[in-house]
Parts: sequence; structure tokens; C-alpha cells
Amino acid sequence: MKAIVYEKYGTLDQLLLREVKNPVPKANEVLVRVFASSVNFNNLVFVKGKPLIVRIETGLLKPKFKIPGNDIAGRVEAVGTNVSRFQEGDEVFGDTSQYGFGAFAEYVSVRETELALKPENLSFEEAATVPEAALVALQALCDKGKIQKNHKVLICGASGGIGTFAVQIAKYFGAEVTCTCSSKNVDLVLSLGADQIIDYNRDDFAKNGARYDLILATAGSRSMLDYKSALTSRGICVVTGGTMSQIFRAMLFGPVISTLGSKKLGSMLVKPNKDLTFVKELIESGKVKPVIDRSYPLCDVAEALRHYSEGRTKGKIAITVS
Repeated sequence: MKAIVYEKYGTLDQLLLREVKNPVPKANEVLVRVFASSVNFNNLVFVKGKPLIVRIETGLLKPKFKIPGNDIAGRVEAVGTNVSRFQEGDEVFGDTSQYGFGAFAEYVSVRETELALKPENLSFEEAATVPEAALVALQALCDKGKIQKNHKVLICGASGGIGTFAVQIAKYFGAEVTCTCSSKNVDLVLSLGADQIIDYNRDDFAKNGARYDLILATAGSRSMLDYKSALTSRGICVVTGGTMSQIFRAMLFGPVISTLGSKKLGSMLVKPNKDLTFVKELIESGKVKPVIDRSYPLCDVAEALRHYSEGRTKGKIAITVS
């Protein structure tokens, strides 16, 4: 099969399209012919091996996962002897990050627990943009953010991969949603259901006097004190993205600030594929839809990651595999 492979950390030029052996499913695994994947933040970080702390997971001196990528959508080609949830021909999607990555390839073998049936109303390309980004948005809003009906929610970076899902999910739960984005993305974010828009080039959410029950920060590079100032007395801020400095500030200082009062700030780690079936139901009912900025063929994964690294993506970047 064809796959994108990298043998050492470094620039995106390390990514090469090669012929490798097809995976063979074990007893509890499903062999999936991958039709599409998508780009996520971890794909870029893991290939570069920076910041160095990521190598605790990916290998200290060289990558232990030779084929990157984690979102998949495809068709079941074969099942292991102990598999009961799927059969040959099923169309599935999921996140392989807990099972060795390997999504940027024509085939991947993964535990049946890491998959769900693909939404019937989505193409493979559309479905492949869902697993990580939609679940980050859902778990940040619900599990960490404790979203409730009529909550005032601020989504920073609403036009990005996580943000576009977050706007729709927050509206599904009955929140009043304010979003930050650039002026060129206003129409997109409003079409997803946003109630109010803050153009971050003209206005500053931390200085306009508004207060929010929940802030979801998917982009930017703000201090934890800026987010704290915009929260209500018992508000919650969850940082899921942005610059590495913002992410580390949330990890290090968020818990400390949270002990000094009733406002809670911090980061989160997604639980891959948890609630994936629920997201599938939201999509099939028309409550949530993926937004795709552009698509690249498998051979152009490096170019896709370069475009992603520029930080101007509207929604998700898809990778067409077969």
C-alpha cells in the first residue's frame, strides 16, 4: 500500500510517499481501506518533534509511529475473529491516535472500539474531518465546560477546525454564542449559528466589559488573566488550542488561578472516540455539519500541513487517500 512515512524528526520535507506492507488485522481489529483523512495540530507537532515534551509520547530520538495521521473514514475490508461490531463493507470513521496513528495511508488496522459507523449523509472526505475536532469541541463544552441552556459562551477562534464544530454544538445545547474571528470569516461563523461576532482586529473581548459563563479558546495567544477577566463569577475557561505558549500557560497557570477564586481555567486532553456515535447522530439530524477549507491528495500531505501551519484555515483540511 501507499503511505506517508517519516523516519526522523525535522521539517515537513521528511514526509515521503512510499510503498509499505499492508497491515494484517489481529483478532480484535478491523482492517479499514482509508478513503480520506484530515489534518490536526498533533500531525504537525509530531512530525517536527517540537516542543520536545511531545517526544515522551512519540519517541525520544526518532519517531516510533512511522505513519502519521489519526482521523480516518473508509470501508471495512476485513475483520478479526473476535470482532462483533462490524463486518466487511461497513463504512466507518474514527480516530486512531490511541492505536499507533497511521491514517495517512491506504489501509489501517485498528481496534473495533476506535470506530463508529460513518454518518450516512456525509461523504468520506467530510466524515474524515470529524473525529478529533468535533470531539475536542464537544468534550470541552460539555465535560470540562459544563455548558447549560442559556449560558453565555465565547468561542475564540470560531472559524477554525475545532471552532466551527464548537459553534454548532454550543447552539445545539441552547447557549447564547459569541465568537471571535477576522472580518473575512464573519459570514461563515454566522452561518453556523453564532449570535454575535467580535472582530479580533477591531475589538478586544477582555476589554469590552462583556462576561461569559464559558470561554472556549481554540486559537490565539492570550494570557490566562485576560480570559479570567471576561468570565462571570463562576465561569469556566477551557483552552484547546492556539500558540504553544497559550497552551502551556493554560496547563501551568490555569490550575493555580483556579484555586484563587470561583472562576475555573485550564486545558484538556480529548478522549478519542468517546461520544463519536453521539456526534454522528447530531450530524445525521442536521444539527452539525463539517466545514472543509480545502482538500489535498495523499501525496501532498506536506503541503497540507504547511497550509495548516499558516493559521488561516477555515474549518478543516481534508486528505483524500483513495
